[in-house]
Amino acid sequence: MSVQVVSAAAAAKVPEVELKDLSPSEAEPQLGLSTAALGAMAPPAGGGDPEAPAPAAERPPAPGPGSGPTAALSPAAGKVPQASAMKRSDPHHQHQRHRDGGEALVSPDGTVTEAPRTVKKQIQFADQKQEFNKRPTKIGRRSLSRSISQSSTDSYSSAASYTDSSDDETSPRDKQQKNSKGSSDFCVKNIKQAEFGRREIEIAEQEMPALMALRKRAQGEKPLAGAKIVGCTHITAQTAVLMETLGALGAQCRWAACNIYSTLNEVAAALAESGFPVFAWKGESEDDFWWCIDRCVNVEGWQPNMILDDGGDLTHWIYKKYPNMFKKIKGIVEESVTGVHRLYQLSKAGKLCVPAMNVNDSVTKQKFDNLYCCRESILDGLKRTTDMMFGGKQVVVCGYGEVGKGCCAALKAMGSIVYVTEIDPICALQACMDGFRLVKLNEVIRQVDIVITCTGNKNVVTREHLDRMKNSCIVCNMGHSNTEIDVASLRTPELTWERVRSQVDHVIWPDGKRIVLLAEGRLLNLSCSTVPTFVLSITATTQALALIELYNAPEGRYKQDVYLLPKKMDEYVASLHLPTFDAHLTELTDEQAKYLGLNKNGPFKPNYYRY
Repeated sequence: MSVQVVSAAAAAKVPEVELKDLSPSEAEPQLGLSTAALGAMAPPAGGGDPEAPAPAAERPPAPGPGSGPTAALSPAAGKVPQASAMKRSDPHHQHQRHRDGGEALVSPDGTVTEAPRTVKKQIQFADQKQEFNKRPTKIGRRSLSRSISQSSTDSYSSAASYTDSSDDETSPRDKQQKNSKGSSDFCVKNIKQAEFGRREIEIAEQEMPALMALRKRAQGEKPLAGAKIVGCTHITAQTAVLMETLGALGAQCRWAACNIYSTLNEVAAALAESGFPVFAWKGESEDDFWWCIDRCVNVEGWQPNMILDDGGDLTHWIYKKYPNMFKKIKGIVEESVTGVHRLYQLSKAGKLCVPAMNVNDSVTKQKFDNLYCCRESILDGLKRTTDMMFGGKQVVVCGYGEVGKGCCAALKAMGSIVYVTEIDPICALQACMDGFRLVKLNEVIRQVDIVITCTGNKNVVTREHLDRMKNSCIVCNMGHSNTEIDVASLRTPELTWERVRSQVDHVIWPDGKRIVLLAEGRLLNLSCSTVPTFVLSITATTQALALIELYNAPEGRYKQDVYLLPKKMDEYVASLHLPTFDAHLTELTDEQAKYLGLNKNGPFKPNYYRY
């Protein structure tokens, strides 16, 4: 959920964005969602009462083709605009603190002795890469080695090796667990947490009206019947609702986590109990991370024909280990700036062998998930980790894309003094017009209390910046990948790492200065807190429709390129969420529609419109 920023040097090397405009004859191909189906499923123009989710007793069991009602999503004859191809340039256990001071101990006879002192130990980091097929020791599995692939190194840098209470527990990989149906095709922290996770999923369903509408309105036809979807996303209550919706629409799913910290263990257990092959737990090592992805993909008697990815690691793994699988894969749906960047790299190199949907740059993802979601979740993540007060604090936000705009708006409203760094003159001018001071990071790095990165780039905050920060400065990342902050440069013998609480570290310099690093530079809101369910409903619905579109598209409609969803489908996703607010759309008259040159039912804006 980050915004792409490209350095000036990189920008000079890449071609301009080229949009493939469709001819009038191409502008209205048949979609997996017919116009009639869209019309039948969309809420009435006058608004109407919101459709409540089905009661728990009526909710379809998940997963599998035979579970639950399904949406009337027909690949039949209606015509709506086809997704346009867009070629784009490369852009994107709580620990107790160690305490130096000893304490006095008084024995029953009155003798006073000094308690043993806890010795601070500097963390050592292995330079050698760890191969995927070599099982690490229990302690080794807790430390994240360098990635085995260069592209994944950009997303998953090595992390500090800590000793915590979980080291005494058996790794999920070494446990023999079965759900109530006797299946062991999953790997989660503790299957006994399933009931608790099911309650969380039921709460999320109340705030995800569009996905529940897809389930409720699916009365006969299953648009994803026969689809075998392998997914790699955050595993939370919200994505669980998406997975169970895909199951209700006829798909078979296997799932891994795209982030080692964002998995909710109880939700993963609930999905495993429901029959979903899920391989994820919070706090995976990097070896665990790739092992989980491999268990999703490499299974006897089951081969995926669709990919839903968040970050591109799943797609990368299949390309590296199982390239022949792409002969049966119909398409890829990618929702993050990092993953989309990888897809465009593959396309540019001529190595993209299946069509791909760029969900990240759809309007319903950029404006809602990136802007409105981050506007709320940035404060939540900072509060939960640091308990800080925002009033009067000096904050620098690196990047003023949609994520940066949301973060700045929230911090300004709380009384913080906000600075912005930008490379794009248009975004920079927007920041100035919104009342923020545009600076270079070097100009303010000594005085700010918080540094937040929102660029999708790499090495935005370097070791030089970290050395110059003032004592107790908080450093965190709201971009997708963990490359924005040069955390690797902090893993040196002269610096001491001290775990304060879960996902909060003090990095201490020899002179006693310390910075507060959150989530080891990974995505703050999903690693340290949660994100608003309603906004994830919008993104998840967009993902579901993209899967339906690619899976049902006739051969030849989409070539081996990266596409955007048609605006008609973006508008449809938005319309499914309006009844929640008892919102009533105005309808165009025939005369008005003719004057504007529009269809009364949309789309209402041209593809080049900037929302």
